[in-house]
Amino acid sequence: MNLTNCGRTTEFILVGLPCVLGLESVMYASIFLLYTLCLMGNGLIIMMVITDRHLQKPMYFFLSNLSFEDIGHTTTFIPKLLLNYLSANNSICFYCCVIQLCFYFLFGVTEFFIITSISLDRYVAICHPLRHSTIMTSGVCLKLIIAAWFGGFFSIIFQVAMIANLPYCTSNIINHFYCDVGPVLKIAGGDTRLIEALGFLVAVVVVVSSLVFTLISYFFILCTVLQMPSTSRQQKAFSTCVSHLVVVSLLYESVFFVYLRPTIKNSSFSMTKYVSILYTFITPVLNPFIYTIRNNEVKDSVRRMIGRKVTGLRNI
Repeated sequence: MNLTNCGRTTEFILVGLPCVLGLESVMYASIFLLYTLCLMGNGLIIMMVITDRHLQKPMYFFLSNLSFEDIGHTTTFIPKLLLNYLSANNSICFYCCVIQLCFYFLFGVTEFFIITSISLDRYVAICHPLRHSTIMTSGVCLKLIIAAWFGGFFSIIFQVAMIANLPYCTSNIINHFYCDVGPVLKIAGGDTRLIEALGFLVAVVVVVSSLVFTLISYFFILCTVLQMPSTSRQQKAFSTCVSHLVVVSLLYESVFFVYLRPTIKNSSFSMTKYVSILYTFITPVLNPFIYTIRNNEVKDSVRRMIGRKVTGLRNI
């Protein structure tokens, strides 16, 4: 086919999530529930960090940014997915797909930088507690977050721009429930090797370096925890670190499976859709609970918030 005479596709068709016939309403309810939990859990963290001065510390600053990222990440595709279930129309316009892809990866890549910042803060707080306030100043934290968001933007913008300019002549059916790089390149015409190589390079540099830094940080944290004289403090710190690493491992393992592959054209994305559910649905819901469930400061903040609400109602 002569790709130079190929007209630009105006819309794509998303295959969607695998679903057993007759269980569409169950799928819709499950997705809606997970999305609601994500908005409530992450929104609560953001609100508490903004309104409670006791939580205006580096750790919670990073957690509020992670919560904002999780809300943005899921919002890029879940509302459209829910709308598709209601309307039975799985189409998405070309530019809507490009915008979805851009923001999806902006939030996704930024998450790794934020997780790295959280591990750095935990390392300094536990291994060098006396120097924590002088190292992790508000200026340093702000610079780390700005670097995370700019790093996420520049990691994906060139790849997205090249994808937007590819011809799509042979098919407009995307074998996924959102516009992902792999399934989109699968149906693209022209030479996609440069885009695939760029995407693979970004995945290796961002994901692998973030994982290595995070693991090294938690290794030193665990070494410090094991040297603590108090057994109760050891158990609490150890259980907190393990719970953090469980969520981190779910994220990294699923991303490794989906994105760390050198070729896309001959790949099948049927299994990828199942794995994608881990980091697109499950991880954003787990993050606010895992990072705060054993945190007494967050529990105290919730009590203070409830107390203010009760007092306000009594004064009405």
